[in-house]
Amino acid sequence: MCGIAALLTPDPNRHIEMRRMLDSLQHRGPDGEGMFHDPYVTLGHRRLSIIDLEGGTQPLKNRDGQIQLVANGEIYNYRELRQDLERLGHTFLTNSDCELIIALYERYGDSLFKHLRGMFAFVLWDGRSKRLLAARDHLGQKPLFYQFDSRGFACASEIKALLARDPRARPQMNIAALDQYLALRLIDAPLTMYEGIHKLPPGHVLKLEFGATPLIEPYWTLSYEPKRGASEDALLDELEAAVQETLRLHMVADVPVGAFLSGGLDSSLIVAMISKNLGIKKLPTFTMGIDYEQFDEAPQARRVAEAFRTDHHEEKIHPQISGYLPDLIWALDEPSDPLSLCTWHLAQFTRRHVKVAIGGDGGDELFGGYDRYYGHFYAGQYGKVPAALRRRLLQPAFSLIPESGWYKSAGHKLRWLHHLSFHSGSARYAESLTYFYFDRARRERLYGAVAAECSKGLDAEAAIRAPYERAAGDDLDRMLYADSMVRLPNHPVMITDRICMAHGLETRSPFMDHKLAEFAARLPTSLKVRGGTLRYIQRKLAMRYLPAQWLNRPKQGFSSALPYLLQSEYSRLYNLCLRDSHLARAGILDEREIRKLIQEHVKRSHDHGNRLWLLINAELWYRMMIGGQSREDLRAELTATRGERRAARVS
Repeated sequence: MCGIAALLTPDPNRHIEMRRMLDSLQHRGPDGEGMFHDPYVTLGHRRLSIIDLEGGTQPLKNRDGQIQLVANGEIYNYRELRQDLERLGHTFLTNSDCELIIALYERYGDSLFKHLRGMFAFVLWDGRSKRLLAARDHLGQKPLFYQFDSRGFACASEIKALLARDPRARPQMNIAALDQYLALRLIDAPLTMYEGIHKLPPGHVLKLEFGATPLIEPYWTLSYEPKRGASEDALLDELEAAVQETLRLHMVADVPVGAFLSGGLDSSLIVAMISKNLGIKKLPTFTMGIDYEQFDEAPQARRVAEAFRTDHHEEKIHPQISGYLPDLIWALDEPSDPLSLCTWHLAQFTRRHVKVAIGGDGGDELFGGYDRYYGHFYAGQYGKVPAALRRRLLQPAFSLIPESGWYKSAGHKLRWLHHLSFHSGSARYAESLTYFYFDRARRERLYGAVAAECSKGLDAEAAIRAPYERAAGDDLDRMLYADSMVRLPNHPVMITDRICMAHGLETRSPFMDHKLAEFAARLPTSLKVRGGTLRYIQRKLAMRYLPAQWLNRPKQGFSSALPYLLQSEYSRLYNLCLRDSHLARAGILDEREIRKLIQEHVKRSHDHGNRLWLLINAELWYRMMIGGQSREDLRAELTATRGERRAARVS
């Protein structure tokens, strides 16, 4: 796990830019750095040593030095690939897993991706053909951002490295990205919140010859057809073997590997299978406890740890958000999310013990773990009631249910179901996500004059509709595909990578192994969501390892409840961040609409908890990244007492 950067420009002083870029990525690679510089390209690398601790320094090269590589991530099948290539006569210069990329390129050219199994982002420079390849892994576990303008081409693991090229330049907000963020709570590739900075999509490669324009192509996609036709028991056996295989590969490292343990289905199954099947004794496990009993999963995690005799570590936190928001936004380079606060605490705690941790990202998308999957079906059934009856009789009845309270309350779910019943297909699925954020009508009311003009013709929901419509299969397959290609890499995985790497912690997600994803995609949908049962086949697999009562616990989830649990702190943030909004001053948001949202939420006539969270983070991001306010100054402003703020205004 590392930080990488590359510059392909005619500027002979580009190594000075690279110095600033690498300094900004030090947190991703605190163990060392390397640089390659020739008349055409400069490659840079910050290293977190995981495999080949002594000899894996990058950039890596081939024997004549004409091919140079910087890579971030892990190639999990490197041992098998290395043996095959050595039998074919290839000689390796190091024991690094990433050197395999060079060997595969020399043998297979651009078809090398057919052989790679892992999480990665890399830049390869072929000095003979003056050609650069930049690629991102199949499901987007590792990030890569790029610029191409009059200065030439640049790319890096994080946006902050691209901003560091010229510290005097003031970045500009991308209104299309803001539109997506407010609608979907994510920003899909190729957009970022910065004009001129782009995100390479998962499963894509960027090809660039010196003096030409980048060409971006997909090298892989996830297919849900044809379905596997074996019996349920046979498919369950195959699934168990597939999960066991990916767990074996994910445990390869030259440093100790631990595991996050929340007590939920994904992490409990992973810990159980590693401990029971791989012969690993005293697996280090890590749990974060909280003061809110309803959402505290530490007791259940402790039971799992005791059952499988792990080396368990637990830390209790007392969550507060204000002082952390500047750090979270700095780590993400874009607006934050409640999940990032929880991940920050867990990563900080875990890194004191290990460099590598196994996590459970991807299980919901592989096996069907979200309520909206069966909610989509129920909305279709309810939609069979004549529309006039739903509007004239049922809608007034639902309007009597209080709208305030936690967004997962029964009243909210009924309103959500009613709303979805007036849509179908991809539009219904997009609406299922925007309902609790800012749908199109809410965004139109929210925007000030500048954003209203810039947002004409934008279609934020297309980020979800397009992959849904592109996928083959039934409605569930289409939802799973859209989530796997868009929501997964741009929300939970993005947060996991950026927040954990802010602490120099590598995280691995076995459920995001693309071979396992291919297997799961072709399982019949009846084995994923069956009636009201989510993750049907994954639960069947877990029953081979875990007591049934552990599997029937409701999904608790702490992060999504933060705006509701920390009410007093959020009310303070509304006043500090939104009543004098810099976004409103710039004409991007409408001040009157912001005040209306705050008033309705505080009076509990409406629930805007998630919407106000999005606005707080967009506002603080804008102040830091566009306005240039420092982390330290912003933190001081957010954590100051009322008296300190009054004194500061007087002085």
